[in-house]
Amino acid sequence: MWIWIWIILAVFCLVLELFSGDFFVTCLAVGALVAAGAAGVGLNWLWCLAIFAVCSLLCLLFLRPPLVRWLHKGEDARVSNAEAVIGREGRVSQAIEQDGYGRVAIDGDDWKARSIDGGAIAEGARVRVISMDSIILTVEAI
Repeated sequence: MWIWIWIILAVFCLVLELFSGDFFVTCLAVGALVAAGAAGVGLNWLWCLAIFAVCSLLCLLFLRPPLVRWLHKGEDARVSNAEAVIGREGRVSQAIEQDGYGRVAIDGDDWKARSIDGGAIAEGARVRVISMDSIILTVEAI
């Protein structure tokens, strides 16, 4: 009877994992499957519970970290939405004044901007984003 309880728990954990996607609940499913094997060879429920706890913990410590790294490989190189505008090109939507500010439109977003050399840039000119300081872009004319 205990073997079926552990198997049902493992299946339940695997179904929950479909909604979480971080391999935490998968480790509990692995522990439950090992506990089901222990129940299958005749160990009592206390031993199965101890085996479940130890196997789940070992899985969390040694199996989950490499699985999470594999799942999220390459994500560290991604930039945030705001930082993704660096290097992009846009149009000046409001003239950038000498040693002042103006506005630049990039993909439908309108950003406060200043020129890299402090010079004026006329409305409609094409610019490239050089850097970003908070929400103010530094641009150069193309």
